[in-house]
Amino acid sequence: MNYLVAVLGDRNQAETAYTALEKDGFTMEQVAILGKGYQSADEYGLIDPKEQAIKQSRLMASWLIPFGFIAGVIFSVITRLNTFAWAGEVGNHAIGGLLGAASGALGSVFVGGGVGLIVGGGDALPYRNRLNQGKYLVVVRGSEAQTRKAYRVLQALPHENLQGYADNTI
Repeated sequence: MNYLVAVLGDRNQAETAYTALEKDGFTMEQVAILGKGYQSADEYGLIDPKEQAIKQSRLMASWLIPFGFIAGVIFSVITRLNTFAWAGEVGNHAIGGLLGAASGALGSVFVGGGVGLIVGGGDALPYRNRLNQGKYLVVVRGSEAQTRKAYRVLQALPHENLQGYADNTI
């Protein structure tokens, strides 16, 4: 399945693009308008990268923090380090476990998507930002030949951005 996303400045441009695509043989199932008065990004299924990164980080933390605690205790027992003399032998092992758990939490942020949350990634966020600015998206879904045909139709109309994507997950 291929996608073609056109960013349009206002509702009239979006409706004009939709009408032009409809005249060229595209069905309502193939074309969607996203924006005020039409589908929202969530209704269409445009994922929120921040939400996905938080979800993935929490999933990673659920097993990395306990694993880090156990690894920290084992490391402390094996090396017999007496880093915190005031804590005693059991206290040193507990502190080693807590430091291991903290390392697991840090690992869940880096591996689980926290870096993508901070730095940003993918095209979903810029499209969401455009929708928040009051812009409209016209999304055409279909085969490669259909999206090429839609590209020619939309290229002739005023638009801010026109981008094609191939979904290879199927």
